[in-house]
Amino acid sequence: MSAKGVSFEFDGFELSRNLGKIYFYYTLKLNDNKVYNFTETLILPDPLPDFSLVPKPTLDEILKSVHLILGISYWKTYCPKEIKLKKLKLSKEQAHFWNVVYTKGLGEFFYENQIDFHDLVTFPFSEHESLPLELNLSEKILLPFGGGKDSIVSGELLKKSTKSLTAFVLGKNTPIQESGVKTLGIPTLQVQRRLDPKLMELNQLNGVYNGHIPISAIYHFVSLLVGVLCGYRYIAFSNEASSNFGNVTYLGETINHQWSKSFEFETLFRNYVKTYLVKNIEIFSFLRPLYEIKIAQVFVDFPEYFKSFSSCNTNFKIQSHGLPNYAKATLGTLRRDGSATRSSLKASEVWCGKCPKCAFVFAILSAFIPKKELVDIFGKNLFNETSLVTTYKQLLGMTEIKPFDCVGTPEESQVAFYMTHQKGDYDTDAIMKMFVAELLPNITNSLESEKVKVFLPQKEHHVPAEFLTLLENH
Repeated sequence: MSAKGVSFEFDGFELSRNLGKIYFYYTLKLNDNKVYNFTETLILPDPLPDFSLVPKPTLDEILKSVHLILGISYWKTYCPKEIKLKKLKLSKEQAHFWNVVYTKGLGEFFYENQIDFHDLVTFPFSEHESLPLELNLSEKILLPFGGGKDSIVSGELLKKSTKSLTAFVLGKNTPIQESGVKTLGIPTLQVQRRLDPKLMELNQLNGVYNGHIPISAIYHFVSLLVGVLCGYRYIAFSNEASSNFGNVTYLGETINHQWSKSFEFETLFRNYVKTYLVKNIEIFSFLRPLYEIKIAQVFVDFPEYFKSFSSCNTNFKIQSHGLPNYAKATLGTLRRDGSATRSSLKASEVWCGKCPKCAFVFAILSAFIPKKELVDIFGKNLFNETSLVTTYKQLLGMTEIKPFDCVGTPEESQVAFYMTHQKGDYDTDAIMKMFVAELLPNITNSLESEKVKVFLPQKEHHVPAEFLTLLENH
């Protein structure tokens, strides 16, 4: 439950145009009169954009939105019921949007910490009107790029468009991202994000909540900021149909680890932007019509990325030492800027081989990539790892809870296993034996129809018609 007597305040933001830095201020007040002041910093791309091209009221409204979404990392430490907006104003409709984003975006966090989220998040509102403008935006595409198979597929297909394409990276540019963008052959815009160090210290204390935040929502709002400042008419994410499906039911609501990647969030976000911020910017998920397994099928057409991609989140999480796992493992080969070359990274350093994401990606790629080549990519055969039996049962829908990770639907996993089993390459491996003995007899009759479903393009999307044709050819 939210702590009584605790409040959280959004204190405003400050844009340093000369330095290209934006400071976002927050105050957490505890019931023992202890006060934490936080400052989060975004460092804009170099060379700096021309701020005069965006009217100040519009830029302020966008920065206000970025301020509110970044604050989620600090608010969740105590989940205070009392939220204050010191210098910001929200209309009733805007406040409702933020109530939904915080509540559904933190669904997994509330579930893991056993917090009752009903009526917990209540942003204050007042009489406020924000009118969106039409800006002078160029016919070019900004591609948020993480270095996984999804953003690679988006990049390769969108390169076939007549519009110029630029990758966007939030945070430190990992060697995986560097290698992927280099192979794509497109320019990069990068925004550095500096969390307040006091947040790490606070998270170590007893009574402070920790857990998953809707990182994709943060990417959306920061991408919007960069897109507007740099004049991009299109921002193309790489979220897929699979992200629409939840993991578990808690207190009467579906909890979805990937909610901020879902079509529901995308629709809410687009409406918010067009209603209150910018009328003529198009933000959409290019891969929304496709399931993960279909994206994997397209990805194998680009083998030049097999040794320069990773979809594992575990090895790239920031740990208590302040570095992601891959950086800690390769400190001897780090560049002066803190990054590492891809050639210095072993498969075990970019694929942990233990998490649900690694297990799922291995499974769907096994349907399309020869066994020897796939094992070489991951550094080991995950279908022969008995420690992953429970994880694979969860991925296959044999348990009540789907893993809390960016993974596809149970039907996709079942189809992938079925297709791989038909090839016979893994039939002597422990995980495939489990599938054949415990699940296959129960789903044989439905597999062919499920196979058709997961490879068909879905109609629920916001992809502009001019980009949809690039998908239809695959």
